[in-house]
Amino acid sequence: MNINKAIIVGRLTRTPEVRTTPEGQTVCTFGVATTRTWKDSSGEKKEKTEFHNIVTWGKLAELCQQYLVKGQLVFIIGRIETRSWETPDGAKRSRTEIIAEDIQFGPKPKGVVEEVLPESIKEPEEIPPEEEINIEEIPF
Repeated sequence: MNINKAIIVGRLTRTPEVRTTPEGQTVCTFGVATTRTWKDSSGEKKEKTEFHNIVTWGKLAELCQQYLVKGQLVFIIGRIETRSWETPDGAKRSRTEIIAEDIQFGPKPKGVVEEVLPESIKEPEEIPPEEEINIEEIPF
């Protein structure tokens, strides 16, 4: 049995970049940083940060472009893939990426202004006490 699954929770290191392939597919790329902290044998706090290249396709790519910002927390599930290419001057390059299959958007960093939603889609205000539902009045 083989499994290729990556699960990370981290913060965006840059604003998502979107482009369209010659075939018309939407692709979005961005970076995510994850930091591990621990105490060494002397009790000193240590940190190590890893940087991950994330790729999304199709509708998920469009959603990432629309809703993600640098510094935002994200939860990503995907698969690890390494691609290789040759530069115009003949140098061989490779890049390991996480191809995201599912993303949950976390809170935006402080100072980021949310879009103003039209009145028709804003969350309803709290129900006044006189309009609350009485459990005893439900017929079942």
